[in-house]
Amino acid sequence: MTAPTFEKTFTASPAHIDELGHVNNAVWVQWIQDMATAHWEAAARPADREAYFWVVTRHEIDYRGNIAQGDSVTGTTWIEGPARGAQSTRRVLFRDATGKHIVSATTTWAMLDRATRRLARVRADVLAPFT
Repeated sequence: MTAPTFEKTFTASPAHIDELGHVNNAVWVQWIQDMATAHWEAAARPADREAYFWVVTRHEIDYRGNIAQGDSVTGTTWIEGPARGAQSTRRVLFRDATGKHIVSATTTWAMLDRATRRLARVRADVLAPFT
C-alpha cells in the first residue's frame, strides 16, 4: 500500500442487508464513495476543498466475502500513483473483524472545478497530501 492511508469503519444495519442475508453490492459501492469523500475532507488542503470536487468515473470491485447485519468492516483507502490529466486512481480494501480482506476496489475519479463544473487537471500539489 502507498502511504498515507485513510481508514473508516462501517457496521451493517438492517437497511444494508439483501435477500441473501448479507450486505448488498450497492451498499459496498456507497461505502467506497463514502470513504473517498471522507478521505478528501480529512486530508485535502482547505483551498482545494473549496475549489474542487470529485466524481467517480469507474468502479472495479472484487467480492471475496461479505458481512451480515451487525457485523463491521474496516475500510482502508489510498491514492495509487500519479494523476492522469483530470483523473486519479484510488484503491480501497475492506477487512472483516478477523482481518480478512473481503472486498477490494480500484476506482477512478475525475476532479471538477466547483465554479465552472468542468474537468480540472489534477496538479501534483493537490494530490501531495495523499501521497
